[in-house]
Amino acid sequence: MTVIARGANRLMKKRLLISRRLPEAVEKRANAAYDVFQNADDHQMTTGEIVEKAKDVDALLITITDKMRKEAIDALPEHIKILSTFSIGFDHVDLDAAKARGIKVGNAPHGVTVATAEIAMLLILGSARRASEGERMIRARAWPGWAPLQLVGRRLDGKKLGIYGFGKIGQALAQRARGFDMEIHYYDIVRQPPEKEHGAIFHDSLDSLLAISEFFSINAPLTPETRYFFNTETIEKLPQGAIVVNSARGDLVKDEDLIAALKSGRLAYAGLDVYAGEPKINEGYYDLPNTFLFPHLGSAAIEARNQMGFEALDNVDAAFAGKDMPFKLT
Repeated sequence: MTVIARGANRLMKKRLLISRRLPEAVEKRANAAYDVFQNADDHQMTTGEIVEKAKDVDALLITITDKMRKEAIDALPEHIKILSTFSIGFDHVDLDAAKARGIKVGNAPHGVTVATAEIAMLLILGSARRASEGERMIRARAWPGWAPLQLVGRRLDGKKLGIYGFGKIGQALAQRARGFDMEIHYYDIVRQPPEKEHGAIFHDSLDSLLAISEFFSINAPLTPETRYFFNTETIEKLPQGAIVVNSARGDLVKDEDLIAALKSGRLAYAGLDVYAGEPKINEGYYDLPNTFLFPHLGSAAIEARNQMGFEALDNVDAAFAGKDMPFKLT
């Protein structure tokens, strides 16, 4: 691993490990405030590398791909009390283990909202209009010319969109889908007040939502209760030929069941931005024509990534100042 230390007056600055390369503006701010140990070649650090480098720093700024399970948290040097993650998700960090060690953990919850909702909307539109099939046809130089029945898809107006998980991203998706004249329905464990629903129809059970969802968008967090919730049993409760998109977490979906439903025609299309085991995704997806697949682009907008970095640094700044992290998890 190539690691470089930056910043003048090293003895006066706290030392911060940043596990991946971040946007220029984020790194500039970090280097102005801290003696940064940067993962210069941007490889995926192993847990062992992070634990080893933690001996030389005062705080850690990690990303969603850095798996800080209990054994990793327990192996951190005793002086590490600050951990901030460049992500809204935190299922890669064992919060109970961190709390037991007295480690403050924070995330970056707001920067991803608009960018991820845009990707969810793009997945819906691209799936409905069979965009990936058309793009492949052009690139393969296989377009025979216009024909009345060529790649006929669906319009969005008047269609029922079921949103599973109506937090900030789910609400932002609803706002965008209303611009396509979709009828918005949602299920969440907590009903939002009318001023946040903006006419969206609340369902008091997931089964009720599934039953009407011509389009179904997964926007729920990954928890022990939601892991692999989207399976054959769930699929059978959707209308025949429904379209499903997932911009949340790959482990919410049981891949084998989704692939089987797409092959059989039980589901018409799937738009996916996240996958279990990514980047090594289920081989069954590669040859399915009725899929619209992205490489985890949800927050991949410079405005989003900058805000995520600034929020992660806000947590570090506050913790070093003896204050609560503004986006604390423990």
